[in-house]
Amino acid sequence: MERFARDRTMATLAAGGWTTASKDAAEMSTATRVRDRIVRRLDEAEGYLMLDMPQRALAILQSRPEWATMQFEASFLTGEALRACGRFRDALKPLELAASLRPGHLGVAMALGWCYKRTNRLAQAIEALERAGKATPEEPLIHYNLACYWSLARNVPRAIDALAAALDLEPELQGRLALEPDFDPIRHAPEFQHLEFRPMH
Repeated sequence: MERFARDRTMATLAAGGWTTASKDAAEMSTATRVRDRIVRRLDEAEGYLMLDMPQRALAILQSRPEWATMQFEASFLTGEALRACGRFRDALKPLELAASLRPGHLGVAMALGWCYKRTNRLAQAIEALERAGKATPEEPLIHYNLACYWSLARNVPRAIDALAAALDLEPELQGRLALEPDFDPIRHAPEFQHLEFRPMH
């Protein structure tokens, strides 16, 4: 019976019918085609972002209600496009979704911090970067941006600790300090001046 059933299945396939195996293969093929189309669209949106054309990127990203297995990438790019348009509050929802899908992702954390800061949610900006800092402690810009946010919060010890960590990882960041307005609240603190003028290694 099993052999006959297999023979009948093959005969049905040869006659243009559908078997369980052929259905699975077709579904996989369809899923692959859908995924390929999604990847191409997301690549196109990212290309527009790189060309500083965020509105064109948004038109692509908002053309679908969902992005299947590429939801993280679509959410991140949508948040980045909205951020590039100066729509910081609108950018938070897709960026928060991206963060929930990949906690600690460096790019998402940086974008979230940027948007939280500009929507007067400094505590959340700090929280987002501290989470990312635990995942990627070797990234100097995480520490540098944290130093900026702690400075704006007027927490001198935390700002100095974060800034020292950033400069240890990338001494060239010292050249930014004089022109960084975020450090104005702590600029006259002796600890900051020590870091600003210490010899570079």
